[in-house]
Amino acid sequence: MRLAAIDFFILGTYVAAVLGIGYWLKDRMNTSEDFLMAGRSLPSWITGPAFMAANLGSLEIVGMIAMSAKYGIMTCHWYWLGAIPPMVFLSLFMIRFYYSHRIRSVAEYLRLRYDSRAHVLNAGSFLVVTILMSGINMYALALVCEQMLGWRFHLSIVLSAGVVVGYTFLGGLRSSIYNEFLQFVLIICGFAPLAYFTLAGAGGWEGLTSRLPHVASTLWQGMGDPATNPLGVRWYTIVIALMLVMGPSYWCTDFLLVQRALAAKDLNAARKTPLIAAFPKMLFPAFVVIPGMAAAAMMPGALEGNYNVALTELMKRHFGPGLMGLGFTALIASFMSGMAGNVTAFNTVWTFDLYQTYLVKNRPDAHYLNIGKAATIVGTALSISAAYIVLAFDNLMDYMQLIGTLFISPFFVVFLLGMCFRRITATAAFYGVIAAILAGLTQYLLYRTGVIQYPTPMAATLHLAVWEGGIGALVTVVLTLVTNPAPDHTLRGLVYGTHPAADEVCRHWIRTPEFLAAIVLATFIALNVIFW
Repeated sequence: MRLAAIDFFILGTYVAAVLGIGYWLKDRMNTSEDFLMAGRSLPSWITGPAFMAANLGSLEIVGMIAMSAKYGIMTCHWYWLGAIPPMVFLSLFMIRFYYSHRIRSVAEYLRLRYDSRAHVLNAGSFLVVTILMSGINMYALALVCEQMLGWRFHLSIVLSAGVVVGYTFLGGLRSSIYNEFLQFVLIICGFAPLAYFTLAGAGGWEGLTSRLPHVASTLWQGMGDPATNPLGVRWYTIVIALMLVMGPSYWCTDFLLVQRALAAKDLNAARKTPLIAAFPKMLFPAFVVIPGMAAAAMMPGALEGNYNVALTELMKRHFGPGLMGLGFTALIASFMSGMAGNVTAFNTVWTFDLYQTYLVKNRPDAHYLNIGKAATIVGTALSISAAYIVLAFDNLMDYMQLIGTLFISPFFVVFLLGMCFRRITATAAFYGVIAAILAGLTQYLLYRTGVIQYPTPMAATLHLAVWEGGIGALVTVVLTLVTNPAPDHTLRGLVYGTHPAADEVCRHWIRTPEFLAAIVLATFIALNVIFW
C-alpha cells in the first residue's frame, strides 16, 4: 500500500509540529526540574489528557485491537474494571502522599517511607520495564510500516525513534506533555472513522454481535466457568487480578503515568489529572474494541493466528487517500506518546533516583540537567534493542500484561500497606517485594514448562497477578510482626493519619476532585450494566 500526496502532507505536518513544539520550549529548560518535571506548573486540563495519552502508545492501539479480536468485548475489562477504580483511588488517596514531600518520582516515595533497598529495587525494575515497554511501541509501529508501506522494519524503528528523541531532548517533559495533548486529539480523530466504518460494515452492533459467539459480545456472562468465556478465567479471578492487583499497580505506581500528575501546578490539579483522564479511558473501547471484534467477525482468515495484523488489515480495507494519512499519522502519534512517556520517565528515574542519590551527589544542577538529556538518548537506544524481543509473541497485549505483572505488580502491595499502616517496616517491605517477584517468576516458569496449564496466556497472567499479590502481602505482614517499625516522626505526610499535604480550598463543591470522582464511578457502573 502506498500513501498518496495528501497522506504524506498530513504526516509531514504532524512531524513538523511536534519538533516545532520541542524547539519552542528548549529555551525554558534551564534547570533539571524544568527538563524532568516540567517545573510543576501545568493545569489539569493539560495534564489530564497527557495522562491518558501516555497510556495510548502504539501497543494500546495495535495491541488492544489484537486483544479484542482474540478475546472479544471482554477486553473492556482492562479499560473499565482494571482502570477506573484504580484511577479514582489514585486521585482520592495516593496522590496526597506522592505530593506531600514534592517527590520527583514514585520510587522516591519508597525511599522516604522505607529505605534505600526498596527504593533501588523499584527504580531498577522500573528502568527495565520502561525499556521493554518502549520496545513494544517501536515494534508495533515498525510492524505497521512494514505491512502497510513496505518500509524495512529496522528503518522504521530508527526514523521514528529519531523524531521522539529530538523533541524530548529539546523540550523535556513539558514538550512531551504538550505533544501528548496534541497526540491525544489526533488519535481520536484518526481512529473514530475506523470504528464507524467497521461497525457499519458489520451491520451495526446487532449485526456485529450476531457474527460472534455469544460470550465474545457480553462483558460478564459466561464468567462463571473458565470453559465458557474467551479469557478462560472465573469472574472473581479477573476482579482480584485487574481491580485489586494489576490495575492499581499500573495506574497508581507506574511513574510513567504518575509523572504527569506530579507536573501539575498544585495538589488539586494533580488529583484531578487521573479523573479527567478517566472519561476518555472509559470511552476509548469504541475506537479499539469494536474494530477488533469486527476483524474477528468479518475476516478471521486474514489474521492467520497473528492477531497483531488486525489493525493493518482493517485500515487497508476501509481507508482511502486522506483518511489513510490521518489514520497512519494517528498511529505515529500513538507510538510517539507511548515512547516519549517511557523515555521521560526513564531519564527522570535514572537521574534523580539512582545517579544523583547514590552515584554522584552534590553536583551543580546543570550537571544533572546534562545527565537527564544524556539518559534520553541512552534510553532510546536501549529501547530499539528491546523491540526485537516482541517477535516471540503473537499478541502484543499478552506480552505487555506479562511485563507489568512481573515487574510492577509486586510493588503495589508495599505501597498500599505502607500508606495505610505505620507498623509496616522497611525490611518487611523489601522481602515482601522479593517474595512476590520470585513467586511470579516461579509460576510463570511452571506455566511455560507445562507443569501448570491455563486455557490462554492471559489467563496465566491473571492468575500470576493474584499469586504475586497474595504472597507479597503475606510475607510483608508476617515479617512486620517480627521487625522494628520506623519512628513516627519519620513518617509524617507519608502514612494515612500523619497529616499529608492539605488540599487547596475549592470555593464550589462542584469543582472538587470528590465530585468529579463520583461522576466517574457512576459512569463506570452504568457501562458495566449496559454491556452486562
